[in-house]
Amino acid sequence: MLEIFVTSADDLQSVIDRAEEGSVIHLAAGQYRQKLVIRTRAITLCGEGAENTIIVNDDYALKLDEQGREYNTFRTWTVAVCTDGVTIRDLSIVNDSLHPEEKGQEVALSVCGDDFSMENCRLSSTQDTLFLGPLPADLIERYRGFLPDELRRGGRMCQHFTRCLIEGTVDFIFGCGEAVFEACEIRSVYDVRQIGYVAAPAHALSQQEGFVFRDCNFTAEDTVNPGSIYLARPWRDYGLCSFVNCRYGEHLSPAGFDPWNDTGRDRTARFYESPAVEGRVAWCNPQTEA
Repeated sequence: MLEIFVTSADDLQSVIDRAEEGSVIHLAAGQYRQKLVIRTRAITLCGEGAENTIIVNDDYALKLDEQGREYNTFRTWTVAVCTDGVTIRDLSIVNDSLHPEEKGQEVALSVCGDDFSMENCRLSSTQDTLFLGPLPADLIERYRGFLPDELRRGGRMCQHFTRCLIEGTVDFIFGCGEAVFEACEIRSVYDVRQIGYVAAPAHALSQQEGFVFRDCNFTAEDTVNPGSIYLARPWRDYGLCSFVNCRYGEHLSPAGFDPWNDTGRDRTARFYESPAVEGRVAWCNPQTEA
């Protein structure tokens, strides 16, 4: 195992690009204002605590690139993981663009890889904080020639988050990944639009494991209105979410789940909650545990 030590004065992208498979990269305390792509398989990034080691950038969906094209949601990431077996521990990944009502989506972390693990980290942004690949099949086709192939990978992708803080406003955990969140804090932050959604799953019907929130604590900033946040809404038909033994603040709507306007996706959404919570929408199945 090769260990590499870097500081915030270093070009972290160059360090990652030169790293060998299986390397452990230690990030000293500090702010790394860089936009990173991880392509080296099975590397580990370790910080000195989420409050001390911070990777941050500020791209947003309506920003124009050098060709005059909008960035689009899927190019706004601060960190993009585009390979398998990556582990990240004890640091923060932040998109500090802010004002999504004016700028559009602002991704902090995009994971387009399998066997991903994150522990004791903070993910912070507003709308679309955390993308869990792969993309829905229709978007893999739509973005051919626009997104690089490494961001359009298909196949099964599993991710695991333990004791992390993930915060945002609208659809801030979204995608088609088969992701487990254990003992995480899921925090809703203030949005001028005064409504929010935590998860936006887009799983295909063939997927039997979607987003699983187990023993998580759903919290909010004091400025978030009571009852204004929904646990999930289906980004595509058959989106799959399970909530097991979670704790909820007063910021959450008693209905729990939103059908995504008049799409009819509530007829196919696979949303489960255990134990059952009184007042939830009829199309949430309270009897099934993950």
